[in-house]
Amino acid sequence: MNDNIHLALVHFPVYNKAGDTVTSSVTTLDIHDISRICRTYALGTFFITTPLKTQRQLVEQVTRHWRDGYGGQYNPSRKEALTNTRVCNLVAEAIGTIERETGERPQTIVTDARTFPNSIGYGALRETLKKKGQYLILFGTGWGLDKEIMNSADYILDPIAGVEKFNHLPVRSAIAIILDRLLAPGSR
Repeated sequence: MNDNIHLALVHFPVYNKAGDTVTSSVTTLDIHDISRICRTYALGTFFITTPLKTQRQLVEQVTRHWRDGYGGQYNPSRKEALTNTRVCNLVAEAIGTIERETGERPQTIVTDARTFPNSIGYGALRETLKKKGQYLILFGTGWGLDKEIMNSADYILDPIAGVEKFNHLPVRSAIAIILDRLLAPGSR
């Protein structure tokens, strides 16, 4: 069980294509697909962070339908996948929720398509995650997490290396690959 490992899909502050700090839009595909990925790897909580009230309401409406409404009766596995999905305003709120509920402030791990001098490899992070404690893995939407989030993290994970210079995976795919590398039995 990996219930001490949590994941946040961050919609602010992130960069747009021009390098401006923006708030990106929540997509319903991300709600469903990432919830399923997090449930598959038995994570604690999946947080969707957005400061936009209408976007938080959208997430709440979708999750309520599948957990509490007809959707849960129609598709019990979707209901199960969304059990630990929550929406919050900002990353700080997700950190505070984990700390309040577990009594421990989580260490933060950020992901990016770029390499940083202080990046940690998958093997080393896999060993770290086996240690007692709470962990929050942050994934940015748009064109990546703002530098302030990157600079404040406890760990920066090495990027996923493709076979060519192009490196712009959909966030759902990156999450699946990274969680598999970190948490699947037999991963190297």
